[in-house]
Amino acid sequence: MGLFDFVKSIGEKVFGSKDDPAAKIREHLESRGLGITNLTVEFQEDDGKVFLAGQAPSPETKEKAVLLAGNVKGVAEVFAEKLTAPEQKAKVEYYIIQSGDTLSKIAKKYLGDAMAYPKIFEANREVIKDANLIYPGQKIRIPLP
Repeated sequence: MGLFDFVKSIGEKVFGSKDDPAAKIREHLESRGLGITNLTVEFQEDDGKVFLAGQAPSPETKEKAVLLAGNVKGVAEVFAEKLTAPEQKAKVEYYIIQSGDTLSKIAKKYLGDAMAYPKIFEANREVIKDANLIYPGQKIRIPLP
């Protein structure tokens, strides 16, 4: 599973059967205050593909937009080739939450210190609303030292 692949059957429910999914996903992204200009969202409901376009102010913002869109129930893949951003300079890894995981456990594994979990939470603040409320299948960013 790559960065842009997600588990279609899980995630945050942001649209219903009578909603325009693309509009609801766009509202979802905009509600997080990412600062993406000229944001457009296309959604192919039959295969769960989302296409993002616009200008992100940073590579982290682009990654967060992809994660936010991908962690929506009904989304299987996110394509962000048309969502431009400056070049990534920081080391980042991606992780899919497993049953029994906590941010502390993930911090211990990747950062060597369970008490470093706030770094992971901050790197995913738009994706994770509460550090104690993560779910299996959710994909997050791990900022590496």
